[in-house]
Amino acid sequence: MQQQQFEKMKNGKGFIAALDQSGGSTPKALAAYGISEDAYSNKDEMFDLVHEMRTRIITSPAFDSNYILGAILFEQTMDRKIEGMYTGDYLAEKKGIVPFLKVDEGLAEEANGVQLMKPITDLDETLKRANERHIFGTKMRSVIKEANAKGIKAVVDQQFEIGKQIIAAGLVPIIEPEVDINSPEKEKCEEMLKAEIGKHLNHLAKDEYVMLKLTIPTVPNLYKELIDHPNVVRVVALSGGYSRDEANAKLKENEGLIASFSRALSQDLNVNQTDEEFNQALQQAVKSIYEASI
Repeated sequence: MQQQQFEKMKNGKGFIAALDQSGGSTPKALAAYGISEDAYSNKDEMFDLVHEMRTRIITSPAFDSNYILGAILFEQTMDRKIEGMYTGDYLAEKKGIVPFLKVDEGLAEEANGVQLMKPITDLDETLKRANERHIFGTKMRSVIKEANAKGIKAVVDQQFEIGKQIIAAGLVPIIEPEVDINSPEKEKCEEMLKAEIGKHLNHLAKDEYVMLKLTIPTVPNLYKELIDHPNVVRVVALSGGYSRDEANAKLKENEGLIASFSRALSQDLNVNQTDEEFNQALQQAVKSIYEASI
């Protein structure tokens, strides 16, 4: 773990950019960017196009470490290069932005009101490559849809079990048990989730650190206790389907919670924009999310 990056994530001002759409969500991300599915004929071409999109974002002058603390990458992005450098090295060395890696392989079928993560194949090998690529931390996502005690416990147990494996590899896990913003029991889900996370945090050793990525809570400052926990580097919020304006407004109500937005970051970007138009749209997004995070 690089101490300088740890201090930046712990105490820096800004937010985390989520650029980690994977195989299942890439077509939607490209479509939102103005590239339809008939523009590519196979997965290789699709991933080439999404890497071009991410490269355009990352190399933009608007993608600035004065506002952005870290960026979450998809595995293929980690293994690809930008201007001759592996993406993680480019982010860290050229941009001063801390690189993270999405390690989950998608969601299992819903059971007990939640979706656990599918088994992660070859995780030890992925973590070894992440260290070789100078990645600071990881991210993995589950989803909670109902206030089901058994389901929520299973989600948090799985997240922390794998999180400990990631910690042992020298990386900082971002634990992401997302609560569906459309759940009719959202507030109750969040109360139960907070309690389960708190139990696991209290069983971590002093030198075991995690980050949390959570849905912006219905009750402002619900997660303040988690934000202040000594084993938590940072608590970040996902946009979860809210528009950027709505996500920013809700985020501002929560002291110490910072953004880790994906769609809300890139919603105004389009492949047909000139570089000037693209950079201006990205700069407006970056500054508005930064202001909501401080």
